[in-house]
Amino acid sequence: LFDYIDGPMIVGGQADDAMRERFDQIADYFTARANVLSSDQDETPYNPLPPDALYIGPDEWADLCETRTVIRLDGFEAPKNSKWDHSFSGRRTIDFSEARNRADTNLFDAVRTRIRNEQSQGQSVVIACHTNGSRDRMVQLLVEHGMDGVHPVGSWEQTTVANPDRVPVCVLPLERGFTLPGRTVYSEQDILGDRLIRRRRRTKSSEHLISEMSSMSLGDIVVHNDHGIGRYDGLKTLEIGGAPHDCLCLLYAGDDKLFLPVENLDLLTRYGSEGSSAQLDKLGNASWQVRHARVKNRITEMAGKLMTLAAKRELRHAPKLTPPVGLYEEFCARFPFSETEDQNRAIEDTLASLAAGKPMDRLVCGDVGFGKTEVALRAAFVTALSGRQVAVVVPTTLLARQHSRTFEERFRGLPVRIAQLSRLTIGKEAQDVRNGLESGQVDIVIGTHALLSQSVAFKDLGLLVVDEEQHFGVAQKERLKGLGSDVHVLTLTATPIPRTLQLALTGVRELSLIATPPVDRLAIRTFILPYDGMTIREAIMREHFRGGQSFYICPRIDDIERLHGRLKELVPEVNVGIAHGQMPARALEDVMTAFYDRKYGVLLCTNIVESGLDVPSANTIIVHRSDMFGLSQLYQLRGRVGRSKTRAYAYLTLPNEQLLSETARQRLDVMQTLDTLGAGFSLASHDLDIRGAGNLLGEEQSGHIREVGVELYQQMLEDAVAAAREAGSGTLPTDEWTPVISIGAPILIPDHYVSDLSVRLGLYRRIASLVNPEEIDLFAVELVDRFGPIPNEVENLLEAIALKRLCRDTGVAKLDAGPKGAVVTFRDNDFSNPAGLVAFISEQGGAVKLRPDHKLVYRRDWSDEQIRSVGIRNLMRNLAAIAAETGNTKTNADTL
Repeated sequence: LFDYIDGPMIVGGQADDAMRERFDQIADYFTARANVLSSDQDETPYNPLPPDALYIGPDEWADLCETRTVIRLDGFEAPKNSKWDHSFSGRRTIDFSEARNRADTNLFDAVRTRIRNEQSQGQSVVIACHTNGSRDRMVQLLVEHGMDGVHPVGSWEQTTVANPDRVPVCVLPLERGFTLPGRTVYSEQDILGDRLIRRRRRTKSSEHLISEMSSMSLGDIVVHNDHGIGRYDGLKTLEIGGAPHDCLCLLYAGDDKLFLPVENLDLLTRYGSEGSSAQLDKLGNASWQVRHARVKNRITEMAGKLMTLAAKRELRHAPKLTPPVGLYEEFCARFPFSETEDQNRAIEDTLASLAAGKPMDRLVCGDVGFGKTEVALRAAFVTALSGRQVAVVVPTTLLARQHSRTFEERFRGLPVRIAQLSRLTIGKEAQDVRNGLESGQVDIVIGTHALLSQSVAFKDLGLLVVDEEQHFGVAQKERLKGLGSDVHVLTLTATPIPRTLQLALTGVRELSLIATPPVDRLAIRTFILPYDGMTIREAIMREHFRGGQSFYICPRIDDIERLHGRLKELVPEVNVGIAHGQMPARALEDVMTAFYDRKYGVLLCTNIVESGLDVPSANTIIVHRSDMFGLSQLYQLRGRVGRSKTRAYAYLTLPNEQLLSETARQRLDVMQTLDTLGAGFSLASHDLDIRGAGNLLGEEQSGHIREVGVELYQQMLEDAVAAAREAGSGTLPTDEWTPVISIGAPILIPDHYVSDLSVRLGLYRRIASLVNPEEIDLFAVELVDRFGPIPNEVENLLEAIALKRLCRDTGVAKLDAGPKGAVVTFRDNDFSNPAGLVAFISEQGGAVKLRPDHKLVYRRDWSDEQIRSVGIRNLMRNLAAIAAETGNTKTNADTL
C-alpha cells in the first residue's frame, strides 16, 4: 500500500496508539488460535499464519514514518510556538434541524437565506451530497424552491474555481459540513436531516415483484408468450438495422433459435424449478397456442370462482369501527419510533377496511422487525375502544408472552382489559380468562393454539390477528374461519406461505406491503462457515464487549447439554442460559425473563425463538448445524437480531467434514443472497416459484403449471382475475401486447459499463418492466449512482422503453426508424382517430404519407442519432396525442 503513496502521508492524530493496540490484538489472536491447534479440545479448519507474514510490524511502521513526509491530523489545538503546527480554524456548520421541525418555517427558504448571508460575508458556499443521484435531486429541489445559481459539478476541485456568487453541488460523502475562513460546506444531511428526503418512487404493484426478483442462468427453461417453452442459451449481440443490439438467444425443439431483443424481455417468463423435465416447443407449431388457450380457459373459470368468493365476502356486513378522536392520537404518540411510509400506508389501509362496514381479510407482509406489530396494535385499539373483542393468535408461548408485555405497556391507563392464554396460563387463571372472554370482561386476548380450542367462546369477537401465519396448519385455519362471519381478520407475516401469497397477489385478499426498513436499520451481515471454536468465541466476546447479547441456536434438544459445556469452555466470561420447548412452562418463563433482563449474555436454545421475539440488545446469532434448518426457519432465526440501530451478525455454521446435500447447499446460497433489508418477500416469492401456489380452490393446478410454467401461470391467473373484476364493473379489460421497435441505433448495456453478466440480465429484466417516464428517470439516476455516467447505448435502450409505452398508447404495432426517417405499422391496420391522422399528414407538407398497406411513412434526414432520437420521440408524442383525441381533428404538431 505504501508503494502507491507518492506525496505526503496523512495520519490521524491518535494513529500511533491505535496502531500499537492493533499490533497487540493481532499477536493475541494468533497466539489463541495456535493454542487451539495444539490442544485436543476442538477441531478447527483454519491454520493461522504468523502476523509478520500478513502485516507490517511496529518497527517497520516507525521506519516508514521516518522516511516520508507525514501530516498528522489532530482534533485538539497544539501549542502556538511550534512552526510545524498549523490550525485550520475550522468548525462545524449549523444544521437546519430547527427549520425542519417547525411547521411555520419553510426549510428551503431557511437554506436560501442562510446561504445568501454567508455569501454576503465573503464566504463561498458548497453543498456536498452522497451520490450523483442525490446531487441531481438536491439541485432540483433547490431550483424548484427559487434558489438561483445552484449547479452540479463533477469534482471537489471544480468547486474551488466556481464563481463565489454561485453554489456548486458536488459528490462528497460528508456526514456533517464545516466552515473555514472563506469557505463553508453544507452536507446533504445538514439540510435534509437523518431521514434523507428521497423522490417518492411509484410503489410497485405487488403482483410484479416476483418477476422482477427472478433471474436467469444459462440453460434455464423459459416460456415465451407467443412461442412457448424454450431454453435460454445466453446473451448475443446482433446487427439490427445496421447497429449492435443485445438479444437473448432461445433454443427450441429441432435446434430452432429465436432471438429476443432485450427491451422485449417482458415477453419472457421462467418455467420454474422443474424445468429439466419440460419438453421444448417447436417454433411455428400450433401445439403451444392450443395448450395456452386450454390453460387460459381453465384459469378463466378459476378466476370466476375466486371472484365469487370475493363477492360473497363483499356481501357480508360487519360493524363499522372507527378510532375515537383525540384518544387515538394519544395512543399513536406512545409509539417510540417514527413510522415509515409503508407502515403508515398499511395502518391507513387497515383502519379504512375496519371502517368500511365489510369483514376485512388483510395480509400485512413485512420483513422481520419492520413494524407489523404496530399495525396490529392500532387495529386492536380501534376495535377494543369500539366495544368489540380482539384475539391475537401466535404460534409460540414465548411470542404470546412478548406480545402480552407489549400490549399491556401500550394500553396502560386505558379502559381495556388484556389477558393471555397459553401454556404459561394454567388452572384457575386459564379458566378465568375463558370466562372473561365469554362474558365480555376480557377485551383483548393474546394466546397460542389454545385460543382455537372448542372450549374458548367469545361474547363479541370483532378482530382476529394471526401473527406468523405460516406456522398454522389447515385444521387450525379452518377453526379460525369458523369464529364468525363478521369478524375482521388481520394476518401478519414476513414469509407468507405460497397459497396465502398467491391469494393476496390475485386480489382475493387485501395486501399491504411494508418494504421500507426503519430509519437507521442496518442489514445483517451473514457468514456461512465450518464450525470453529475460536470464531464462535470471537463473535460472542465481540458482542459481549459492546454490551450486547447473543443467541446460540441448536437444531436438537439432545445436543444442548454438550454444547452448553463447550460454550462454558469457550466463553467462561459470559453467563449462558438454556431454553427449549420441553422445559416446564415456569422454568422457560424464568429463563426468558432473565435473558430479557440481560442476566444471560448468551441464550442457548432450539428454534423456539424463531417466531417474532424482539430483544433489541441481542445482535449476534450463531446457528449450529445450519444445514439442518429450512430456508424460512433460517430467515426467521436471523431476524431475531438486527432489530435496533446496531450492526448485527449471523453465523451459520456447518459440520467440518460432512458433505452437504444439494438442497441444503441451495438453502444456504439463498440465505447468502438475501442479505438486504426487506428480503422476506423475496424469500416468499422464491418459495412460490419453487412450490407453486398449491391448492387455491381445492382443485389441483399442477398440470396447468407444467403446461405453461410457474411465472406465466401466475401472470395468466392475475390477468384473469383482473379481467373478471373489470367485467363485473363494466370496464373492458386491457389487451396485453408488445410493440416491436427498431431505432437504428446501438441498444445494449456494454461490458465495460456493467461487466457482470448476471447483473446485466437483472438490469435488462427491470428495464423491460418500466412503465412510465418517472420510473425510467429514477432508474437512470440509479444507474448513474451504481455504474457511473450512462453511455449512449444504454440511453438508446431507455429511449426504446419510453417509445414502447408511446407505441402502446398509440396502437402502433411496429416502429422502424433509420437515417432516412421512420415507418409506422398500426396494430390491425387500425388507428383510433383517422380524421386526426389525415389532418396531421396534410400539416406535414408531403413529409408524411400513408401507403396502400396502411403503413405510415415519415421521410426525414435522421443520419445524426441525436436528431433521430428527438424526432422519433416527437413523432410518437404527436401520434399519441392524436389517438387520444375523440372527434377533435385539430392538432398542434411539434416540428419534427
